[in-house]
Amino acid sequence: MSQTLIAGANAPLPTDNISIRILSQNAIDCAAYRLAADGKVRGDGDMIFYGQTRSDDSSVSFRGHDSDGFFDINLPAQPANIEKIALAFSSDKTLAQVGDVDIQVLQGSQVLMTCQLSSAGRNEKAIILAECYRRQGSWKFRFIAQGFEGGLKPLSEHFGVEIADEAPVPNQSQNQAQNQSQSQAQPINTQRPINTQKAGSAPQANTPPPIPANPAINLSKVTLTKNQSSINLKKRDDFGKITVNLNWNQRPNADQKAPKKGLLGDLFKQHKAGGIDLDVGAMIHLKNGEKTLIQALGNRFGSLQSAPYVCLRADDRTGQISGGEWLDINGQQWSQIEEVFIFAFIYEGAPNWAQTDGVVTIAVPEQPPIETRLTEGTGNLPMCAIARLVNQQGSINVERINQYFKGHQEMDKAFNWGFSWKRGSK
Repeated sequence: MSQTLIAGANAPLPTDNISIRILSQNAIDCAAYRLAADGKVRGDGDMIFYGQTRSDDSSVSFRGHDSDGFFDINLPAQPANIEKIALAFSSDKTLAQVGDVDIQVLQGSQVLMTCQLSSAGRNEKAIILAECYRRQGSWKFRFIAQGFEGGLKPLSEHFGVEIADEAPVPNQSQNQAQNQSQSQAQPINTQRPINTQKAGSAPQANTPPPIPANPAINLSKVTLTKNQSSINLKKRDDFGKITVNLNWNQRPNADQKAPKKGLLGDLFKQHKAGGIDLDVGAMIHLKNGEKTLIQALGNRFGSLQSAPYVCLRADDRTGQISGGEWLDINGQQWSQIEEVFIFAFIYEGAPNWAQTDGVVTIAVPEQPPIETRLTEGTGNLPMCAIARLVNQQGSINVERINQYFKGHQEMDKAFNWGFSWKRGSK
């Protein structure tokens, strides 16, 4: 039987692998901070959040969603100088607007403790929910519920994390305008540089500025909506490894009591494995005119190192893998790609996109994560055209689509891809 804690109460933890589940009625951004004796993180590797889902030694990791997230913690593997692991969240809404937040401490499938953070009258936008801490050689759990009205910035700075100021990614037209204004304001210098070195002195090296010991972390993310439906990422020679993740709310234990809102609920009862099966796929158009389809259906997994430079990772056929499904794009070969068209379909289970609370996150190295949510679809259409990445003179233009169709053929026709389709299975 699980133990219920009130704010300020604590209880012992097993010296084992545990999971801390955070359930909310609305989207929140969860984070964990590993803290040394001074109450501060030692570096970036001690912070775990949606943009960095593992600690530097992988002993703390995050999985799930922004309304149903899990921190998996290997307590015995924590470094000796880590005294606490704080669990927190932030939102652009106040806690009163977010609603009550539930916390569960689990060992495997067994719920050890539960806590409920009441939202009544709470105006903070960031909350330290709880902490795991060392006490006389053992680990304990404390329910805290401490708030910060200023949101993420004061919360993270409380733990010694420097937050970079948000800098919106300019679109292509803005880049061109900036370049033009700079060229007009700064005439080209055609004169030879003046040598100010004194005769007989040693040449001075061009010393680069020192790299800060704790560089600022940019925690901003871009959410594509109807009002902000696209974003342009400035041209680069090498975009690195681009990842596309499809994730959705899941119910790890069919017999576990479901939370009040935000999970799939009765939708899961229609799938024998206990969860709905969403599949992600892509249609790729290369610069040489070749068009290719990537999806688990038909075992078309693609390739990262050769054309089409897009690869689908192992398919989640059960709906139970917490990380969801992944597509990787070889950003080193972006110059060979004209367009990557991303879609998803409900392979098994009743089509109800609003209940899946699905989210697609596109991660480009050195850029804020880009996400779009799949919650606006017509209830009886199983196919969703999600987004497309278009090569615009070397830049990446990410465009939200979020349109719903009866199947592959109808989606193909709407966007003029020209594939021939037949029924298949996996």
